[in-house]
Amino acid sequence: MVISESLVIIRGMRNFLHPDPDDFSLERLLYALSDPVRLEIVRCLADVAEATCGELDGGRPKSSMSHHFRVLRDAGLVHTRSVGTTHMNSLRREVLDSRFPGLLSAVLAQQ
Repeated sequence: MVISESLVIIRGMRNFLHPDPDDFSLERLLYALSDPVRLEIVRCLADVAEATCGELDGGRPKSSMSHHFRVLRDAGLVHTRSVGTTHMNSLRREVLDSRFPGLLSAVLAQQ
């Protein structure tokens, strides 16, 4: 097993680390949402239970999208899990609403 700051590798599988809701910060959430690409990802995830990275990339390079997903995960907005070689992403809406009531709804209501 190899452990680094951003992931744990067990038998070739990636298990992403996600912050505890008590560690969420408003500044980090707002920073993550300030980028149009990341905001688009969050808006897409708000309409589905889960989506693959490929479904959310909008034709952008994989390296750019990896960065955007990492920022969203680090802020606590997105949960990523591995299913084979595919990464499934979901919005952490319940924990976000618990920690910052109404914030996500207000952000998603803006067009």
